[in-house]
Amino acid sequence: MANVIVIGGGFAGLNLVKALCRSNHAITLIDRTNHHLFQPLLYQVATAVLSPADIAVPIREVFRNYKNVRVLMGDVIAIDKQAKSVTLSSEKIYHYDYLIIATGSRHSYFGKNEWEPYAQGLKTVNDALQIRQRILMAFEKAEREDDIQKRQRHLNFVIVGGGPTGVEMAGSIADIAYHNLVKDFRQFSTKDARIYLIEACDRVLPMFSQKLSEDARRYLSDFGVIVRTHERVTAITDGVVETENDRIESDNIIWAAGNEASPLLQCLDVPLDRQGRVQVESHCNIPGSSSVFVIGDAAHFSVNGNPLPGIAPVAIQQGKYLGRYLKNPHKKNPPFVYFDKGMMATIGKSKAIAQIGPIQLNGLLAWLAWSIIHLMYLVGYRTKLLVLIEWIVSYIFNKKGPRLIYR
Repeated sequence: MANVIVIGGGFAGLNLVKALCRSNHAITLIDRTNHHLFQPLLYQVATAVLSPADIAVPIREVFRNYKNVRVLMGDVIAIDKQAKSVTLSSEKIYHYDYLIIATGSRHSYFGKNEWEPYAQGLKTVNDALQIRQRILMAFEKAEREDDIQKRQRHLNFVIVGGGPTGVEMAGSIADIAYHNLVKDFRQFSTKDARIYLIEACDRVLPMFSQKLSEDARRYLSDFGVIVRTHERVTAITDGVVETENDRIESDNIIWAAGNEASPLLQCLDVPLDRQGRVQVESHCNIPGSSSVFVIGDAAHFSVNGNPLPGIAPVAIQQGKYLGRYLKNPHKKNPPFVYFDKGMMATIGKSKAIAQIGPIQLNGLLAWLAWSIIHLMYLVGYRTKLLVLIEWIVSYIFNKKGPRLIYR
């Protein structure tokens, strides 16, 4: 029996422990929160479609029937490879035989960390609730503002980054402004809102094919989103976004432009890539070690010279693989091989794009596929049922969830 410590209860860590929980190993899962968060739907919490409890499940609840799994809520601040130990912020030290680091990633400002107080990222429940409050408060402020110019500042929404998170956020905010709230206010029209999506590349969703990328841009424009590609942000200050071509005043600036790995990985003293990820070997182990592994968004796993993308399917497959590997680590195990099941992104109601090998889907069919896949990957029957009900109500009655301002 070995002591296995897993840092991080995201997709990678959770699936690893699920694959290993019936073994004879003693497993300790450490996470800074007490819940597993389904991050792909976090933008729907930020735009009042779902509540946090709809996409989060307590980690202890998942493993309560497995006596060999211990769950700790804590923040790991140091790793000692020589002593085979990890140290928590409480100064408590735990020793391991095998260490798996699945700490995920956080938003990166590409060296412009001074932008962070003014441009909210979206990685945690707290981030989503802060964004939701600011979006809803923007309309409340506009209702009591008589000055048209000042009101427009409240009604400008700027999303920086044209990847899946940025595109999904832009489409969902457009749905709120142009459909859900149109009858709720008297002093102004919510259709006066302007939603800007700014992307430095020459197209949105550049990881998709040129055709699907153009479809996504067309859908966004149809929803009323102002898409600006090949336009780089040069400065962000309090209530102002400056680009190479424009200056936009806004109370709602949302950052969706990049990610970086946890600084905890620097404790390993191994090569890191530009995003701070560990360049792992064929079994997801760090160079020169057979007892320390890095998986998920924290890992740079190279295939034909290119790193695997930081998406949920990669993290899930790596977690399951490493769980099987650690059941018998002394056996000659094959290296990790990623099976690409394709990519999907939703733009708004009934509009999505999907790329599965040579197959390309768009519109309603892609949106239905996106919805089914996301329901399947949710953890727990309760969350699946709650999300399905909210989606049905939102689709049929064109209403978001409870738009409560309570923070």
